[in-house]
Amino acid sequence: MSEQNSTTPSTQGAGSRSSGSTVFRHALVLTMDDSHTVVRDADVLVTGDRIAEVGGPGQRLSVPEGTEELDASRGILMPGMVDTHHHLWQTAMRAYGADWTLTQYFVWYYLEHGVTFRPEDVATGNALSALDALDAGVTTTVDWSHGLRTTDHAEAAIGALAASPGRFVFAPGNIFGAPWEWANSADFRAFMARHREAHPRIGFQLAFDVTGDPAFPEKAAYEAAREMDLSVTTHAGVWGATNDDGIRLAHEHGLMRPGDVYVHAATLSDDSYQRIAATGGTISLSTESEQSCGQGYPPAMKVREHGIGASLSVDTSVWFSSDLFAAMRSTLGADRAWEHTRAHETGGTVTHSHLRAEQMVEWATRGGARALGLDGVVGQVKAGLKADLVLLKNDHSPSMLPILNPYGHVVFQVGRGDVHTVLVDGAVVKRDGRLVGADLAGLRAAAEGTVEHLRSSLGEEVWKAGMNPEVPQTEILDNPYQYTEYRSAATHSSPRS
Repeated sequence: MSEQNSTTPSTQGAGSRSSGSTVFRHALVLTMDDSHTVVRDADVLVTGDRIAEVGGPGQRLSVPEGTEELDASRGILMPGMVDTHHHLWQTAMRAYGADWTLTQYFVWYYLEHGVTFRPEDVATGNALSALDALDAGVTTTVDWSHGLRTTDHAEAAIGALAASPGRFVFAPGNIFGAPWEWANSADFRAFMARHREAHPRIGFQLAFDVTGDPAFPEKAAYEAAREMDLSVTTHAGVWGATNDDGIRLAHEHGLMRPGDVYVHAATLSDDSYQRIAATGGTISLSTESEQSCGQGYPPAMKVREHGIGASLSVDTSVWFSSDLFAAMRSTLGADRAWEHTRAHETGGTVTHSHLRAEQMVEWATRGGARALGLDGVVGQVKAGLKADLVLLKNDHSPSMLPILNPYGHVVFQVGRGDVHTVLVDGAVVKRDGRLVGADLAGLRAAAEGTVEHLRSSLGEEVWKAGMNPEVPQTEILDNPYQYTEYRSAATHSSPRS
């Protein structure tokens, strides 16, 4: 990242935070503890930023005077969900690329127009996406922020997160520059020194990809991450961009370690999955993305086969849904489709689904907490943990009744419109189905400003062509990264479709 003079914009839509205590009465609680205990007709007391007590079935808890009481009957109380890979800066272009392929995404952002984003556009995307996540019951989000071509862009991105009432892991990156250079630059190190301890609800990772170049120039970026005691989050196993060579090189150099997150991991060999498992890494499944873009078939079956920890993620709302309800549904559906297809190829029939709704809720909550090193902090409804909680309840919708299998209900029956109440750090950030203190009018104006800037910069013809893509003039088969000349022949054996 290089310095560039620019005024970092103020972040809109910060929301308001409260203190004190809150009690949920008569809740059906998905604790997501080690036993996946489900407690019906329970009270849950929150004091300050912590879960103070979880009552037993039918137990009415005594609460401090002035406690806010919430009727959770006919609802499901669960841990806040955790999104482990989300390019927040792109959210002001929601659904613009609905018909893109991965090649068209690479061309638009990596090669042609990503550099058009100003710091204020990055801030707007982050602020909009931060509230979007809370509205959908996602209380912790990894901002896979790979559009940070200057330090001003990075300051704008983290400023928007700090102004939001959500919990985040900030994963800075720069698709326009070599990771072994920007990760070791004085500007970037100074930025990290300013912010590492400044934001109590923001953790940090380092975000970059590994091309598979046998010279392994990314080694210096890994070493920078280790020097700063940061885990690495990387797009691995993405058809035409990253492959087994990147995993092998990192492993052979002793740079893979627990806490690293491998996003997509969809076109890897068993050897790579074994290396990930052996080094304690986890896989972030972005199933809507993998299904639509072509990174490879969503690898939930490989996660199960190799015993790798898993979490779920949105990727980007330039294409896809921006909530983990869709992620849970698509992941479970993809895995079952894989099982049925394989069985049918041999004349067989699946009589037992291996991946269950219960596991989907686990991956969307505690699985994400584990992946980010936050297990024991968030991800469970358990006394002593941070009070990041979601109440699913909608007395105005028939979709909330009856609740028979609560895990199945969460995965298949509800959506963001059923997210009644959300707490982060014990503060109510959504109540009665509405965000608290959100400046949506300000966010709308900021998003319109970003769209107007992009349309005017690109020109109307280019803007419309990007939204209605034809075969791109620039063909990306194996390397969308402008900072390296390395090419692999792995994807050149088949003609372009």
